Amino acid sequence: MGIKDSAKQIYDAVGNEANINYLTHCVTRLRFRLKDESIVDDEKVKQIPGVMGINHQNGQYQVIIGNAVSDYYDKIIKMGNFPTDESENATEKSKEEKGNWFDQFTSFISSCMSPLIPALIGGGMIKVIVILLTTVGWMSTKSQTYTIISVFGDAPFYFLPIELAITASKYHKVNQMMAVIAGAILIHPNFISLVNSGKAIHLMGLPVTATSYSSSVIPILLIVWAMKYLEAFLEKVVPASFKSILKPLLEIFIIGVVSLVIIGPIGTWAGDILSSIVLLIQKHAAWLAMPLMAAFMPLIVMTGMHWAFSPIFLAASIATPDSLILPAMLAANIAQGAASLAVAFKTKNKNTRQIASAAAVSALVAGVTEPALYGVTLKYKKPLYASMISGAIAGLFIGIVNLKSFAFAVPSILSIPQFVNKAMPSNFIYALIVIAISFVLTFVLTMILGFDDGPQVVTADDSKNTADNSAIESGDKETKKVYSPVKGEMITLDSVDDPTFAQKMLGDGVAVIPEDGKFYAPFDGEIETVFPTKHAIGLKSDSGIELLIHIGLDTVELKGKPYDVKVKDHQHVKKGDLLVEADLEAIKKAGYETVTPLIVTNTKEFVEIVPNEKTTVDNNTVSFYVV
Repeated sequence: MGIKDSAKQIYDAVGNEANINYLTHCVTRLRFRLKDESIVDDEKVKQIPGVMGINHQNGQYQVIIGNAVSDYYDKIIKMGNFPTDESENATEKSKEEKGNWFDQFTSFISSCMSPLIPALIGGGMIKVIVILLTTVGWMSTKSQTYTIISVFGDAPFYFLPIELAITASKYHKVNQMMAVIAGAILIHPNFISLVNSGKAIHLMGLPVTATSYSSSVIPILLIVWAMKYLEAFLEKVVPASFKSILKPLLEIFIIGVVSLVIIGPIGTWAGDILSSIVLLIQKHAAWLAMPLMAAFMPLIVMTGMHWAFSPIFLAASIATPDSLILPAMLAANIAQGAASLAVAFKTKNKNTRQIASAAAVSALVAGVTEPALYGVTLKYKKPLYASMISGAIAGLFIGIVNLKSFAFAVPSILSIPQFVNKAMPSNFIYALIVIAISFVLTFVLTMILGFDDGPQVVTADDSKNTADNSAIESGDKETKKVYSPVKGEMITLDSVDDPTFAQKMLGDGVAVIPEDGKFYAPFDGEIETVFPTKHAIGLKSDSGIELLIHIGLDTVELKGKPYDVKVKDHQHVKKGDLLVEADLEAIKKAGYETVTPLIVTNTKEFVEIVPNEKTTVDNNTVSFYVV
């Protein structure tokens, strides 16, 4: 199934346009605010292909997708007419503001920061590459190339006040361009020149704190918050006939003065306090703080709070090295990747192996842990425990050696140069040791603790007859086989272009794109139903499997013309008996697909439906196993 089909399923599952107040997304999650979350079936959403999991946070219904989230977002926003930003819905905004202070704060920070994360990650990775190139001597710090590429990496951080002015203005429904002007005032070259001069600064006799606001987070957020009330005040007091002139004049002047004299300094002090807290923890309780932070980082990610902490580690990593959050994330991210890799090695379930392998690559190489967390470790529990134990041990080492990050990038193997610093050569070695500790311990613990991912069923060549059973069933004598009723190409049920089958509303199974029109009995059993339109047959195997063979999609409309049925209701058949001959060309000429779903209609009576690995099948090939 493609992204478009999965996006449509998500859209329908959350109640479509009628239930969506707005939709936005971050790096890995679709973030819906719904009118009524209670009508959404969480388990149904989790089963949609591409969905790693769901989360309820700060009034948002979050659907975890992973790295492809923007593709899903692009598809969904084309399906209905609804706001694509939280601030575009005033009704829901007022509901949110009724939450407690902490929820309001985290929602505000997360909503403002989330749209910026791709730019910050991109800039951070460029800075990491520059660090690497200059460290190995492939680029001179005196070259123009170095200067320009450094600009590429610094730009997303330097202009943070303007970037945040845009997102915060949407959140608070403030005039966007006025908010941008407020951010621009903070980093205007002339003002920065005054700050760098080292002299006292005054504005109309009022003292101005001599501080640089470039790369700052909190000051502009406070300023835009204040602008919400200033604009409401000016709207009331400025006469309508002068509003077009006086309102923007007064807003720029008032917010400029208040920002530089009052709000900006307060925001700077708040940022300094946050940085001081980080340094204080690192200095006096690193041995305790780091193990706790590294161990519980997966749970922090699960709640979406990791980006709400962004002002802390941005302030730390820009002004001074970060000694707390980014190092802890290194241990946690590597642990998630190692746990997923261990699951991929240990499992005998092909689908689990595929999911775990992809999740391991995402966490280890890119530092994106949601696929590992929601698709593997949280799902099987014990790998999560293994990663948390290992994270704590690696965190203890981090606290002892005081590991520092010198650039903002999501910690991973790819971004490891963020821990490089010429003045502290041992810091990079410590980072490598953290990776080794976290990876090896997690991998070994996961292998020892094990996990339960259901029956360990592996596929084999069906021509081995009875010998095949021992290889496939792994000791489970209840495993049953369903052979393909027709020669052709086998595909997953998710790939069928019909939501009834793709969403497994009728049951689990597979589908076959037939090469010829002869359909045979897939097992020994009884014909339960031959549909009047002859396009579908219901069977029940002697072992209790109820199977629907649906020849083509929407072919009920053909009223039986292309079909010649060879069996009747309640007839007992043996595996290989001819059931029906279908004129595939006639079906195609009529404009219908010939893909044939094979559905176990009593799926709930079994533990698992396991497709064969083969893609080319015939009546002598097992299409899937029923456990």
